[in-house]
Amino acid sequence: MKKYLSIFLILFAFAVSVQSQTTNAPSDLQSLVDAERAFAKTALAKGIREAFIANLADDGVLFRPRPVAGKKWMEEHTSQPGVLTWQPIFAFVSRAGDMGYTTGPWEYREKSIDDKPVAFGNFVTIWKKQLDGAWKVILDLGTRNPQPQTPAPPLTFPRDYPTNKSSKLSTDAEAERAALIKTEDDFSKLLTAKSMLDSYLSYMADDVRLYRMNAFPVVGKESTRAALEGKIGTLTWQTAKADVSSSGDLGYTYGTYDLKSGADAKQMESGNYMRIWRKQKDGKWRVVLDLLNLIPKSAS
Repeated sequence: MKKYLSIFLILFAFAVSVQSQTTNAPSDLQSLVDAERAFAKTALAKGIREAFIANLADDGVLFRPRPVAGKKWMEEHTSQPGVLTWQPIFAFVSRAGDMGYTTGPWEYREKSIDDKPVAFGNFVTIWKKQLDGAWKVILDLGTRNPQPQTPAPPLTFPRDYPTNKSSKLSTDAEAERAALIKTEDDFSKLLTAKSMLDSYLSYMADDVRLYRMNAFPVVGKESTRAALEGKIGTLTWQTAKADVSSSGDLGYTYGTYDLKSGADAKQMESGNYMRIWRKQKDGKWRVVLDLLNLIPKSAS
C-alpha cells in the first residue's frame, strides 16, 4: 500500500506542477511537454522497457552503448529491475510543429520508487510528430552527474519561441539538411585546423546548453567558456545522421567522437555525440545543445 500511495502522491504533485508551469505554452510546445510527461508517467507505472517501446518511433535510436534501433533493441531484451524517473525542465518545438526536443534531470532507483536514488543525470530527447499527430522519440541520449543539492528548476521555454502560427512555412527541407551537414563539416574542419576554445564557441548560440559526463549541464556561451577552459583538446567526430524540421529552423546531428590532447594527439576519450541546431536570425545554423557521452573503454 505504501508503494502505491507514494506513486499516487508523486503523480498528483507532478500533475499540479504541469498545470502551473505550462498553462501559457503554445499548443505544439504544450503537446510535446505532455508527451514527455506521459512517457515518464508510463515508466513509473509500467516500467522502463514498456515505456520506451510505447514511445519510440519505429526508426528511433538509443545508445547501448553505440547507436542501435531503439524499439527493436528494447523488444529483444527482457525487463530489468529498477525505476527510472525524470522530468523536463526545457523544451522547444520547430515552427512547423513537427520536431522538438526536451531535456531535464533523471534519477535511477535499484528496485522501487521508495528506494533512494543511486544514479543521477540529465537526458536529452529529440521527438518527431508522426503522421497520426502523435509525438514519438527519434533520439535519446544523456549524461550522468553527481547528486544535485538543489531541486530541479521549473520548466522554461526559449524567450524567442515563435508563437505566430503564420510562421509555420514549409521550406526545402532537403536543402536545409544539406546546409546543416555542410555547417557541421565546416565546424569540424575549423577545429581540426585551429583547435581553440574560441573556434569552438564561434559555432555556439548565445543560449547554448553544454552536457558532459560527470558534470552538471551549463547554459549560455560564457558559462560554456568557463566550463571548457583548458579542456578543449582536439575534438573530431564522424556524423552518423543529420535531419531538420520541415520549416528548416531546427535540426540535429549525432555520431561518434574522439577527444585527444597534447602534441602527440594522445587519445583521451571517445563516445557518442548529439548536437541540436537552430537557425538564427542571421540565417546561420548554430548549436543550441552540445552533448558528449563518454563510452568507457571496457564498454567499447
